[in-house]
Amino acid sequence: MRSFDPIRVGSLECDAWVAYYLRRWPAFLRAAFGLTRHSFGLSLAGTARGGWWVLRANQVWAPYPDNDPDGARAYMERFYRMVAARSGERFDPTEAARREVEWWRAHRSLQHDRDSGEDRELVDALAQLYSYVYSVPLESVEGAAAGRAEATLYSDRWVAEGCDPASPLIGDERAALVRSYEELLAAVRR
Repeated sequence: MRSFDPIRVGSLECDAWVAYYLRRWPAFLRAAFGLTRHSFGLSLAGTARGGWWVLRANQVWAPYPDNDPDGARAYMERFYRMVAARSGERFDPTEAARREVEWWRAHRSLQHDRDSGEDRELVDALAQLYSYVYSVPLESVEGAAAGRAEATLYSDRWVAEGCDPASPLIGDERAALVRSYEELLAAVRR
């Protein structure tokens, strides 16, 4: 969990986001499996279970505006319970799931209020999640959180422009995610 390949993880997350917005759930599941395996160092069985829970959390979160945040938190709690047990990390899975879905909420709020252009709430929510799950100081993960928030802005622009799979915005999103994970890796290894 503290030694991942930022290029692989950033690329897999980008693939997951693209599949999510295209509602290509089998492609999302493949990316989620890879993401859970390579981000958290899970076994094949753990990857299958974790990827499934992440998929289900995203599916119940996806409808707008009639999503199910409680259902999303419940699936993510299962995921984080398994991650904590397998990694030996000391965090409360319920709190980790709450923070995970909180950044989803902050992103959705920003996504549907494009005029604000203010991503501070999203950056704060991501930093709170990272700091909590990895037990590192909040300020050490600010850069990683800002990079991931930047990636969401590219993703949101891509969605607003019609979700063209050939758009160069996907490359911008991928690059921002890779930079974000490089910063996160540096923070969690200190």
